[in-house]
Amino acid sequence: MPLTTNICRQLLSFSRQSNMSNIRLMSGISYDYKALNVTVPSPYVVSVEMNRPAKMNALNKEMWTEIGDVFTKLNQDPDCRVVVLSAAGKMFSAGVDLSDLTQLAAVMFSEDDIARKSMSVYQTLRQAQGFITSLEKCQKPIICCIHNACVGAGVDLITATDIRMCTSDAWFCVKEVDMGLAADVGTLQRLPKVIGSQSLVNDLCLTARKMKCSEAESSGLVSNTFDSKEDMMTAAHNMAANIASKSPVAVQGTKMNLVYSREHTVEEGLDQVAKWNMTMLQSEDVMKAAMAAMDKDSESPEFAKL
Repeated sequence: MPLTTNICRQLLSFSRQSNMSNIRLMSGISYDYKALNVTVPSPYVVSVEMNRPAKMNALNKEMWTEIGDVFTKLNQDPDCRVVVLSAAGKMFSAGVDLSDLTQLAAVMFSEDDIARKSMSVYQTLRQAQGFITSLEKCQKPIICCIHNACVGAGVDLITATDIRMCTSDAWFCVKEVDMGLAADVGTLQRLPKVIGSQSLVNDLCLTARKMKCSEAESSGLVSNTFDSKEDMMTAAHNMAANIASKSPVAVQGTKMNLVYSREHTVEEGLDQVAKWNMTMLQSEDVMKAAMAAMDKDSESPEFAKL
């Protein structure tokens, strides 16, 4: 056995013994929802499926709230390392539920004082924005699987995910201008950073035209396309299982620093990851990964929950 491998194993054994009393497991987290179907298809992989097929997965108040709740919980759940987001039925999402817009219109056209009406609308919009931002704040990578139509609020949702793939029949539409308003839950802020072409973003958001899967792939909105939903879901779960097998310290640290660096300068991002790794490089996960890399005949390392 190589000397370096032996030393790593001794250090790892010492680290386990000294930290055993600090291990804390979380349990009893409930994922009982009406508009979402949450399952665990493989170890550490959680599937979140939007489940309003009769309404074409239109986002109503209940679904908005449940999306915010589930990703907040998954962020804290040590039994979750990767999330696969998909939708039941014939399409990914038809956008916002029009019944919710009707309720909002009732507030705006009421006889109440304009300042109080405006504050009510502002608070409603900020709450909806927060539900979508919960995906971005979730430290677990989110793989988004889109089939058929992804319209309006559906685009808001997918731009907050980390990896996107779609079927060959998928199409995308920033529909809000056709509804007489500006998109206000994240598309105008995130889509330019996802695609990288301001001209194309302006085109999509100002015309409300359909973007088909080939254009979505070439522009970088999605990274892979598939002939069927079944093929896409298989690929997504295989990718999720691969990511889940890696160190959760490394995976979550990578996502957090990618999100941070997107909103900051290169120098600020470098400083942030240096501060992160000054602690995380001392993790036992680094030793485990190093041992596995040096000993090609060894089994894949198993990493503790985080």
